[in-house]
Amino acid sequence: MNALEQLKQHTIVVADTGDINAIAQYQPRDATTNPSLIYKAAQMPDYRDLVDEAIAFGESQPTDEAGRLAATIDKLFVNFGLEILKLVPGRVSTEVDARLSFDTEATIAKAHQLIGMYERAGIDRDRVLIKIASTWEGIRAADRLEDEGIHCNLTLLFGFGQAVACAEGGITLISPFVGRIYDWYRAAKGVEDLPIEDDPGVASVTEIYNYYKKFGYETEVMGASFRKKEQIMELAGCDLLTIAPDLLEQLQNTEGRLGRRLSPEDAASMELQRVEMNESTFRWMLNEEAMATEKLADGIRRFAADAAKLAAFVQERMVSAIGT
Repeated sequence: MNALEQLKQHTIVVADTGDINAIAQYQPRDATTNPSLIYKAAQMPDYRDLVDEAIAFGESQPTDEAGRLAATIDKLFVNFGLEILKLVPGRVSTEVDARLSFDTEATIAKAHQLIGMYERAGIDRDRVLIKIASTWEGIRAADRLEDEGIHCNLTLLFGFGQAVACAEGGITLISPFVGRIYDWYRAAKGVEDLPIEDDPGVASVTEIYNYYKKFGYETEVMGASFRKKEQIMELAGCDLLTIAPDLLEQLQNTEGRLGRRLSPEDAASMELQRVEMNESTFRWMLNEEAMATEKLADGIRRFAADAAKLAAFVQERMVSAIGT
């Protein structure tokens, strides 16, 4: 078996893409999307119908121009999600606008809108994960959504304190960003690469996984944002790993034995200290991790910028549609 086939024996493989054709090719169980991926996919000719249908939906809404644009973008995210769910047996992650990352009530309201769209399309809420940035406000929103049976994927997670807060909040799933952690430390050290045994992104996911399994948390760990296949292989056994199509292809073309690296049994035997989490502890732990503080802020800015690009693209298409 190739590395991808072996990985699937230990870990649930998730496709990190908005490209529906790539999802069909690699047959993952789940798929994740974000504004960056949807922006890229929406420009592909193959998905023009999904964009046009979203625009028609938005234009039909009895609201002002800004409201119609927002409705169009929400529908576009859901349209891609619906197509993805035709191909995966599991779940799709759909992201709340990053510009709401510090507003608990607005995050909850947006999650309700997205879930409502899925449910009106006949999709059970158990098949959708609402992606929310791992700010304190985002985690509080997710905690309340989980109480309603709306499952959440907490993204832009870089620090151990963020992971503990998510577990204490009963969040369904977290997405620690291996590659972006790796990028920060590589830049800080001024080196081209970091050996896999010293990779801080891999170490972060390993630490979180072991902590969750040691103390019996049900929150799933899904490593994300990989830069090279070795990072993925080193986390074989993690609950889930979300992987971009180019790395899925590399794994598919890699031969040799791939054994399990992470396991609940190994975690159970470790001597670990449990963290008592509250807001002040969360903010202090985040403050103490310069990488996590910087990458969380940077990630929110980047997703917000891509959301703005997507909005501009959609708005241009809406104007064109009116003109025709």
